[in-house]
Amino acid sequence: MQAKDIIEKAEVLRAGLSTGFRDEMVKSLYREAEIIARRAVRRAGDKKYDLDQRIDRIVTSPLTGLPIMLALLGIVIWLTVSGANIVSDAIATVLFWIGDQGKAFFEFLRLPWWITGFIWDGVYRGLAWVVSVMFPPMAIFFPAFTILEDLGYLPRVAFNLDWLYRKSGAHGKQALTMAMGFGCNAAGVISTRVIDSPRERLIAILTNNFVPCNGRFPTLIMLATVFVAAGFSGFTASVIAAAAVVGVVLIGVGFTFLMSYLLSRTVLKGEASAFTLELPPYRRPNIRRILYTSLIDRTLFVLWRAMQTAAPAGALIWVLANIPYHNTSLAQAIAQWLNPFGYLLGLDGVILLAYIIAIPANEIVVPTMMMVYTNAGMMISTPETGEAIRSLLVGGHGWTLLTAINLMLFSLLHNPCATTILTIYKETKSLRWAAMSVVITLGTAFLVTFLTASLARLLGLV
Repeated sequence: MQAKDIIEKAEVLRAGLSTGFRDEMVKSLYREAEIIARRAVRRAGDKKYDLDQRIDRIVTSPLTGLPIMLALLGIVIWLTVSGANIVSDAIATVLFWIGDQGKAFFEFLRLPWWITGFIWDGVYRGLAWVVSVMFPPMAIFFPAFTILEDLGYLPRVAFNLDWLYRKSGAHGKQALTMAMGFGCNAAGVISTRVIDSPRERLIAILTNNFVPCNGRFPTLIMLATVFVAAGFSGFTASVIAAAAVVGVVLIGVGFTFLMSYLLSRTVLKGEASAFTLELPPYRRPNIRRILYTSLIDRTLFVLWRAMQTAAPAGALIWVLANIPYHNTSLAQAIAQWLNPFGYLLGLDGVILLAYIIAIPANEIVVPTMMMVYTNAGMMISTPETGEAIRSLLVGGHGWTLLTAINLMLFSLLHNPCATTILTIYKETKSLRWAAMSVVITLGTAFLVTFLTASLARLLGLV
C-alpha cells in the first residue's frame, strides 16, 4: 500500500471518529501513566501535592468550579468599582488643576482663545480624562488578574470553561484571553498569541471585544449606580452596582460563546484542536513580578496606546462643541440629526455622537455625553450625586429605563476602540479582519438594541 493510500484511508477513518475521541485518548494515556507511576514511584508524604489535589477537587469541580469563578469575578469587579472611583476623582482633580493653570498661563500671554481652548480644553482635557478614568481601574484589575495568574488559578479557569469553548468550536485557552480582555481588549487581543491554531486564534481575536474592558466600566458603573442601585446607599449600593455589572459581563460572555459558535461554522470553519492542559501546582505569588508585569508591561503599555488615540479625540470634541451652526453648536446639530436613528435603538443622538467621538477611547463617552447635554464648550465632570445625574438624564433629556438598559447593552457590544482595532490589525496583519471585528460587534450592538427597543415598545413598557 502506498503512502498516499494510507493517508486517504486514515482520513476516511478519522471522519468517523467521535468528537470526544481526542479527549478519551488523552484520558487513556494519563490513566495508564498514573498506573505506571503508582507502580514505580513511592511518594513520602508530599503534603503540598495533596493540598493541591484537594483544592483542585473544589475549584475544578463541575458543581463548585463555575460558582467560585463567578465569585472571584464579582470580587475583582467590586474592588475595581469601589476603589477606582476615589482614585479617579483625585487624579482628575490634580490633572484638571494643571490644565487650569496652563490655560491661565496661555490667557496671560494673550494667545488667541481658539489656540488656548484647542490645546487645554480639547487635547489636554481629553488626555486628562483618559488617564484619570483608565489608570485607576487598570491599576486595580491588572494586579488582581496577575495575582490569580501567578497563583496558578487561571489555568483552572481555562479547564473549567474548556467544554463550553469546545462546543463553540473555539479553543479552551480563549478563556485566558477573555479574562485579559476585562482589563483591556487590546491586551486581550495580544494575549491570543498563546493559541497555536490560526483559526481559533482569529475567533478569540474577533470575539474578545464582547468582554467589557475597563474603558467601558465607567459607563456601566454609572448606569448601574444611578438606575439599578438608586434606592440603596453605601456598601449595599456598591455591591448591587457590582452585581449589575457582573450580570452585564455574563451577557457579554454569552455573546462570546454565541459568536464563536457562529464563526466556527461559517467564515472560520474547522475542527477544534486538541487542548491538553496540565494544571500547574499552586505557588506563592511573587509580588515584585506581579507589580512589574501588571503595572509596567500591562497598565502603562495600554495606557500609552490609549493616550495616543485620546489626544485627537479630545481635539475633535472641542472643535465640534465650539463651531457654531444655526444658533447652536455643530455637536448639538449632529446629535439632533442622529436622533431618529438613536430612537430606533432605544437611545438618542447624543449617545450615538458620544460613541462616534469616543472610537479612539471609550473612557470619554460619559464626559462627552455630559458636554453635549449641558451644551458646554468642553468635556465636563459628571454630576457628583446619582440624583443629580438622574435629574439631568431623566428630567432634562427624557431618558427612560429602556435608554439605560440599551445603553448598557450598546456599551457592552459595540465596536472596539481605535487602540484595539489597531492591535487587531497588527496581530493579524490584515485590514480585512480588523474591519470584520468592527462589523461583527457593531452589527450585534445595533441588532440587539433595536430588537430590545422594538420589543419594549410592542409590549407597551415605554
